[in-house]
Amino acid sequence: MFSLVGRSALLTGAGNGIGAAVAKAYAAAGAAVMVTDLDGSAAEAVAKEITEAGGRADSLALDVRDADGAAEAARRAAALTDGTLHILVNNAGAISPAMFHKMTPEAFNFVLDVHVGGAFTVSQAAAPYLAEDGTGRVINVTSAAGLVGTIGQVNYSAAKSAIIGITKSLAKELAKRHITVNAVAPLAATAMTENIRSNEKLAKMTLARIPLGRWAEPDEISGAFVFFASDAGGYVTGQVLPVDGGTVI
Repeated sequence: MFSLVGRSALLTGAGNGIGAAVAKAYAAAGAAVMVTDLDGSAAEAVAKEITEAGGRADSLALDVRDADGAAEAARRAAALTDGTLHILVNNAGAISPAMFHKMTPEAFNFVLDVHVGGAFTVSQAAAPYLAEDGTGRVINVTSAAGLVGTIGQVNYSAAKSAIIGITKSLAKELAKRHITVNAVAPLAATAMTENIRSNEKLAKMTLARIPLGRWAEPDEISGAFVFFASDAGGYVTGQVLPVDGGTVI
């Protein structure tokens, strides 16, 4: 039920962290993977690691706000399996934290543009290639911040809430094409959470809100993405799955 043999996947923001872990998990499950990241060298390194382990992968530098780049990524990802794309993972993100009274319009709009604009742009580019035989998947990445909010990140919380709205709307629109759309809300030790984990006060506060009392490694998050991408998740759509140690209960 969890095999991805014969399927292709396009992942954004997959040069490190959760994106890289998911790319490797998909390849291990049999998928041919297109690894994209703003940092093309990081994406290439992940693809190389996959191919050296016996998997199939290609890579591309991609700014998810760039419609032409997104179109090229979608085309090349679909070409991995004779022109059909099976899985899209919108994982690319950015942060620019500040307390609300200090946040600039530029910082607010930047985070919205990357998360929301990026998910829109890449999804629209990928949609024409998505399989309509029941194996088509769109998996977005949201956060606890989008479910319950977070202090000092009104831009990030707004963006992640919007991702949930995109997920639910697309799930209804694409259901007629037999394509599922879901979201994962992860919490892991990644570069994006480094500013919290390296601050003793913030790290202590955050751990106090995690019932399991620890940060996950990116590899621990990837299983949820395999589930949504596989036949096991074929009758689930429009849902948000927190993988956060119980932070959102």
